Amino acid sequence: MTGLERAAMSAFDPKRTSAWRQSDHFQPASLTQYDALCRLEGPMRRREFIKLVGGLLTFRSIAVGAQEAGRSTRLGFLVPNPRQLPAVHALFDELRVNGFVEGQNLFVIPNGFEALGDNVDELARALIDAKPDVVIAGPELQLRALQKLTDTVPIAGMSEDMVDEGLVTSLAHPGGNITGISLLSPELDGKRQDILIEAVPEARRIAAMADARVTPAFHVQSLQHAAKSRGVEVLVFSVSAPDQIASAIDAAKASGAGALNFLATPLFSIPGAQNNQVVMKRVNAARLPAIFQWPETAEEAGAILAYGPRFVDIFRLRARIAVKILRGEKPANIPVQQPDKFELVINLKAAKAILELRCPQP
Repeated sequence: MTGLERAAMSAFDPKRTSAWRQSDHFQPASLTQYDALCRLEGPMRRREFIKLVGGLLTFRSIAVGAQEAGRSTRLGFLVPNPRQLPAVHALFDELRVNGFVEGQNLFVIPNGFEALGDNVDELARALIDAKPDVVIAGPELQLRALQKLTDTVPIAGMSEDMVDEGLVTSLAHPGGNITGISLLSPELDGKRQDILIEAVPEARRIAAMADARVTPAFHVQSLQHAAKSRGVEVLVFSVSAPDQIASAIDAAKASGAGALNFLATPLFSIPGAQNNQVVMKRVNAARLPAIFQWPETAEEAGAILAYGPRFVDIFRLRARIAVKILRGEKPANIPVQQPDKFELVINLKAAKAILELRCPQP
């Protein structure tokens, strides 16, 4: 059995083959009113009829939300990714399916994409000043910038660990104006490290590529401890800006690292983003095997390995959470969602080119 085959076996977990949790689907709250209307027998007073029909019309009003004539929903973004990504197209498609169509009843506040640099705080202020009905934001840096400015504007967030980062009180009861998706990233970073060790067994030194602004020290230490128990040394290379990415990869190569684990952060891993293109170009030049958090990075960007939930699925779920808020639910009462479907993608072409392995055909 090759290292890649062992990596695939280690990633398989039959407990995690189910689809996204279905709790995010909208359930009509007034079906009981409809049933009551259907079950009425005998004469009925005009007032009772009006009351029941009025209840149904109220539900209809909530369900169509921004479809009401003359009303335009204001949607804000504060996200690190560019807008021209398949995942963002999927998000807007999900909004459309739920009745919110850009250019018709949905206005997207400009300048909310590619919010990754030193201007995040400035963009956050401009966004709040624009009075959005809901903001789709994250991960941690973007959410903290908004958290400092408002405790009333509803936010559909996404971050690596929303509880530990102090963004919500708990997953079941967020308790404020922020809800969204918590990605289980600390756990998944460890899983990706295990897969990498299995896939490249000759690498006795692995580089953990971290975001100096958000990756906590205790998280890196836990990765080092886990690797040490398997006879592998983990060296940490921290990056705090895009212009440091190439030099950090070069330093990892010079240190004798035989593989790279890119920890969960948009600084490295957004499929199709400029930073990810820089990462992939440097990794390929260094001929180092690497693993990333989004399956699309292996499918589309040429990484050897990727393990995690699909980027497109996450963005569709973000849209459904925003729809809940737009239909009247409060973020404090919307449980934070977590992915429960994960995919391991092995790019055999990239593996052959970089590792010069005789990989088994699928």
